[in-house]
Amino acid sequence: MSDGLDGIGDVIAKRIVDYREKNGAFKSVEEIKNVSGIGDKIFANLKDHITVS
Repeated sequence: MSDGLDGIGDVIAKRIVDYREKNGAFKSVEEIKNVSGIGDKIFANLKDHITVS
């Protein structure tokens, strides 16, 4: 069983963690597109699987 998301490998996962450490929690789902490597195509596949609070 996988605990990851389709299209997100180790490199992008590290970039997400680094982004959050630098900028704090995401304030909107769309903000994840500020992470290098997450463009419109990957975002379209992810947006229904992520939430922010």
